[in-house]
Amino acid sequence: MGALTGKTALVTGASRGIGRAIAERLGRDGARVAVHYGSNETAAKQTVAAVEAAGGEAFAIRAELGVPGDAAALWAEFDRHADGLDILVNNAGIGLQALIEDTEEADFDRLFAVNTRAPFFVTKMGLPRMRDGGRIVNVSTLATHAALMPTLLAYTMSKSAVDAFTKFLSKSVGGRGITVNAIAPGALDTDMNAAWLRDNDDAKAGIAATSPLGRIPEVDEVADTVAYLVSPRAGVLTGTYVDVSGGVLP
Repeated sequence: MGALTGKTALVTGASRGIGRAIAERLGRDGARVAVHYGSNETAAKQTVAAVEAAGGEAFAIRAELGVPGDAAALWAEFDRHADGLDILVNNAGIGLQALIEDTEEADFDRLFAVNTRAPFFVTKMGLPRMRDGGRIVNVSTLATHAALMPTLLAYTMSKSAVDAFTKFLSKSVGGRGITVNAIAPGALDTDMNAAWLRDNDDAKAGIAATSPLGRIPEVDEVADTVAYLVSPRAGVLTGTYVDVSGGVLP
């Protein structure tokens, strides 16, 4: 039996990238995983199939985030498949790289709607469904602890709010034995970064050189950290920000 056998998990944005790796890992550890996706049903089904192929159990739920009523729609879909929750991973997010003078209001509003507002209300509506002793993990970014690039200003603002959310929420739900933590990846080879990183050897070498390990972490390694945070072994770890960048910052 895995460490999460009998647990039900929801991973937002689980059709690809970090979210998919997390969903697959939690499934291998025994959890029944709700694979949330916004639009790519084919990719979500592939994630479900990967979990099942590894001996786990999963189901896909669709809900567009960043629009009115998004959290209610997500939980309505979830409730069709499950009657309670043990683990919530707020992973879904979008990126934006633009200098302040090039940032449009519509893009800024969309960024905060998906990266900040959605996890807040998904969590708010998820808490009545979450059993005591549950686990919440929010996916933040290394950029909130360092001014890496001017073009990441708005994106980092949206994720800095997630860091604050993590700390304050941990105080609110600790009495129920629920822990709340954030993980902070650096640049990873995911679909979100594909345009500038995936096929760019110079960019990969530059990112790798910033880590003491001399390499870019794999998404599976990030998922391993989440698996620990949601396990019984991490019961006293809450309100924290876990750097999973490979030690990029001093």
